[in-house]
Amino acid sequence: MRKILFILSLFTSVILSAQTNAPDFKIVGYYSLRAAMNDYSKFPFKRVTHVNLYFMNPDTLGNFTIDYSALEPFINKAHKKNVKVLFSIAGGGSHAYYHELINKDHRSSFIDNLLHQVEKYNFDGIDIDIEGADIDENYETFVVELAGKLKLRQKLITAAIAVYYKDQFTDVALAQYDFVNVMVYDRTGPWTPEKPGQHSSYNDAVEDLNYFGTERAIPADRMVLGVPFYGYGFGKDAVTPVKSMTYKDIVAKFRGSEMHDEWSFED
Repeated sequence: MRKILFILSLFTSVILSAQTNAPDFKIVGYYSLRAAMNDYSKFPFKRVTHVNLYFMNPDTLGNFTIDYSALEPFINKAHKKNVKVLFSIAGGGSHAYYHELINKDHRSSFIDNLLHQVEKYNFDGIDIDIEGADIDENYETFVVELAGKLKLRQKLITAAIAVYYKDQFTDVALAQYDFVNVMVYDRTGPWTPEKPGQHSSYNDAVEDLNYFGTERAIPADRMVLGVPFYGYGFGKDAVTPVKSMTYKDIVAKFRGSEMHDEWSFED
């Protein structure tokens, strides 16, 4: 049997514990830098409060050598709609050079380079998406120093965090963030074919919010639940030639699938 598994949700983030009419209610969308610099005419500014542009990473020396001036129209339009724009650094996968950039020998200059990008392009802050093995003993100090300088400029500092790395986040580091985006997705996927199932279930969301909210004492108004707008296929050639699909493609290919958490079909 072939199986397509997907989540009925938008690739944005929402605070589950807040009321939709609360003044601090947040809907955070992650959007690619390339798209923001090109055709963004259909971007739903009216549906978000924050946009994190991914991923603005430096070279191995900590320098930003790419010209992002083409972002100006996107950022200007966002601000006219009262939407804040941040840029995300690092991202999934290994970025081993961050170990060098955030150590005591390079941290200060790297932070200055980050702040320069914020000011140069009129960003509203920085989203830290350093994950996995890239989170080391220097992470806390880096976050504390960067947060201090951003807050002096009335800029935001946020982070993408996950229970996968829960023991690598110190309480001090987590306390620096204006809010955190809890990544409740990718619990399974084609990389674990022996574990087909939902990769972002409701129970996963409850468990993750309980962990960060109760055990790590992050206030509810500083947690944003991250949900995916894509699904994974399991089984031989379930989604040829790739094993992931966007929500749009899933519901187009499998009529009626939008009413189910999982979709199965016979070979």
